[in-house]
Amino acid sequence: MSDWKKAFRSFYYETADDPDDPELKPSETALLVIDIQNTYLEVPDNPTETARWAPFLERMNGQVIPGTATLIDKSRKAGFEIIYARIACLTEDGRDRSLSQKKPGFNYLLLPQDRQDSQLVPELMPQDDEIVITKTTDSALTGSNLRLILHNIGIKNVVVAGIFTDQCISSTVRSLADESFNVLVVEDCCAASTMDLHNHELAVINMIYCHVVQSEDITEFIRT
Repeated sequence: MSDWKKAFRSFYYETADDPDDPELKPSETALLVIDIQNTYLEVPDNPTETARWAPFLERMNGQVIPGTATLIDKSRKAGFEIIYARIACLTEDGRDRSLSQKKPGFNYLLLPQDRQDSQLVPELMPQDDEIVITKTTDSALTGSNLRLILHNIGIKNVVVAGIFTDQCISSTVRSLADESFNVLVVEDCCAASTMDLHNHELAVINMIYCHVVQSEDITEFIRT
């Protein structure tokens, strides 16, 4: 088991007592995998951009994707609900996108829902009747009917993996916390563009909006 109780502490919580171990009842727990889609695994054409994004792509291909595949498998066996969120627009010209996805720069996203680059990566394909939601905002809760789905199923605990830590992960986690879900973010199954951004954002959200843990910790929290 990792030392998750001491890790990723911001100024606000550096002297706080250690949190209790989460208790994950399988029938009340969902694994939410966010935005691990083909578009984010594309290698840039520009050599400068290729070099800049190389560490992110290495983390995704070497750790996050295989680690998330293992986490999904363990969660299935435990009886968790498996839910995938992907960022995509419902129209070809993207007129249904949120403003944050229309602004110039990195966050500008035009990903029609049926296009290949908007699909989930092959390594993380849903099985049977696992749920896939399409969102048009950073937060999976705000940009879809996920809130209703979670309540209908009786979910109280949400385990989160995916990208980007400082954007869609953080936005979703904050929304879930505001709705009084118990949230765990699996650090080794998440990534931001840089490790500095990844680590900083985890310190910001840890112990107030979620608990930041490692994938190895999840099985220790399962309660039947």
